[in-house]
Amino acid sequence: MAHDHSHGTGSRRQLAIVFSIVLGIFVFQLIGSIITGSLALLIDTGHNAVDLIGIGIALFAATLVRRPARGQKTWGFRRAEVLAAGAQATLLLGLGVYSLVEGIRRFFAPPEVPGPELLIFGAIGLAGNIVSIIILSSSKNDSLNLKAAFLEVIADALGSVAVIVAAVSIWLFDWTRADAVAALFIAALIVPRAFSILRETGSILLEVAPKELDLDKVKEHIEGVEHVQEVHDLHVTRIDSNLPVLTAHVVLADECFYDGHAPRILTSLQECLAEHFQVAIEHSTFQFDRAKDAAQETHTHG
Repeated sequence: MAHDHSHGTGSRRQLAIVFSIVLGIFVFQLIGSIITGSLALLIDTGHNAVDLIGIGIALFAATLVRRPARGQKTWGFRRAEVLAAGAQATLLLGLGVYSLVEGIRRFFAPPEVPGPELLIFGAIGLAGNIVSIIILSSSKNDSLNLKAAFLEVIADALGSVAVIVAAVSIWLFDWTRADAVAALFIAALIVPRAFSILRETGSILLEVAPKELDLDKVKEHIEGVEHVQEVHDLHVTRIDSNLPVLTAHVVLADECFYDGHAPRILTSLQECLAEHFQVAIEHSTFQFDRAKDAAQETHTHG
């Protein structure tokens, strides 16, 4: 069955624009980190560096998934976006752990950080993040890859807010520990998000069925189609975040193989899967069995 990739060009263009913005923020904040010596700004800069790598991977993956399936690559490079999201999450997790360790150390030994300069760098970083959020907001649900990129710039924006709050606290109240607190806040944003993306990519790679799909109800719907006697060896996996695939053995009444019912039953099953569930399954493969043949199978599972 053919699948529409028309959103791919727009998604790549959006990622390319966001990549350019994040690159500019990264360079600017790197300079700011050197000038101010702020841990919060340094962590936010590191976060931007990881995002820059991650969005670059996402852009590369968005290009790869458009390549047609050929030869032994029967699904093309559709899994590239899953691997890209996993790579982003792994980098974020490493940065989050560093932020926690260094933030705790600096909380007990806070260095001098200039508040006004820190405020300027944080504000410009936030402005760039807001532009990136606006650009990605329309396509954030198109794929796990784009979702990861969108969540990264959201966390960047919150990190920039933390830098701004720390700058104001240092400037107006001379609370030097605000820098370490902001760094710990940014770490608290990064670590759960990294685990969330890793869990999602892991479930796809382990071929776990989508959590929104109740397999018992799927089986019930299939067995509710006229002339279907039983369903076994039912499997639902995902090739990428947007392509669930179902395979099943369906036992039909014997006469269906001789009176022309089988093709109509196949159409009914495909329509059922595409329309009745929260996750539309548009790529399905059924093996039709006669009851006496199904009884002889020794390695079936429900």
